[in-house]
Amino acid sequence: MMTQEQCSHRNNVQSSDKPQVYKVGIYGWRKRCLYFFVLLLMILILINLALTIWILKVMNFTIDGMGNLRITEKGLKLEGDSEFLQPLYAKEIQSKPGRPLFLQSSRNVSVNIVNNNNQLLTQLVTGSSGFKAQGKMFEVKSTSGKLLFSADEQEVVVGAERLRVMGAEGAVFSKSVETPHVRAEPFKELRLESPTRSLLMEAPKGIQILAEAGDIQAICRNELRLESKDGEITLDARRIRLMRLPEGKASTSSSSSGTRQIVYEVCVCPNGRLFLSQAGPGPTCQINNSVCL
Repeated sequence: MMTQEQCSHRNNVQSSDKPQVYKVGIYGWRKRCLYFFVLLLMILILINLALTIWILKVMNFTIDGMGNLRITEKGLKLEGDSEFLQPLYAKEIQSKPGRPLFLQSSRNVSVNIVNNNNQLLTQLVTGSSGFKAQGKMFEVKSTSGKLLFSADEQEVVVGAERLRVMGAEGAVFSKSVETPHVRAEPFKELRLESPTRSLLMEAPKGIQILAEAGDIQAICRNELRLESKDGEITLDARRIRLMRLPEGKASTSSSSSGTRQIVYEVCVCPNGRLFLSQAGPGPTCQINNSVCL
């Protein structure tokens, strides 16, 4: 017979031979938290996908480009109005054939040309204060290639057939002016004036002043001098008037009483001054100290 200890040991051996079952997984509140995080992740993915689709729709992304911006073989093609917040670097900017190109800015538009060392060579600035160009030379040509205007450090050239100054004060030149022809518009006056200095006209082969349908006036405050070094001065007119000449004293022998019209002779002082003397039967010109000196 087996003792009681042997029976208990046998039962323990039999019970240990049976397979033990362990529960694997997440249960309880852990399982609920996992499902919550998975659901939240799915919601974020859907929101992100919706936002991506909305951005693609708003920006009008296509295979060819984005919105009004198209990618072509020659470069980028931009349609409509565009705004650049940063500097734009491009080799060429052109509009559609037959369409204008507008450049607009709230402050100014600057076009700079630099060399390899990033040194400024040419600059074009348009702003609220005006138009400014900086460079070694500035040229304006017509469609046929004819030079209309050119300016550099040496000279300014106007290649047009006519230079018209529309200002009320005319044209002001601080230095000399060299031109073969100065002419006013039809039915307009031509006026050459130097308010505070002298006016000098020089030409090696002569100066011609011509008024075909009007008068010529030369007005000065002090003296008007006509001088010919190697030639002569000719006054050719039907009538020559010398106004406001001083009158000398007539001699007693030449003075006569009567109501006949008084006739004067033009007399010349040794210094070249002219004066009038009452004419008589004989010479009446006498040196008058008040006129000749």
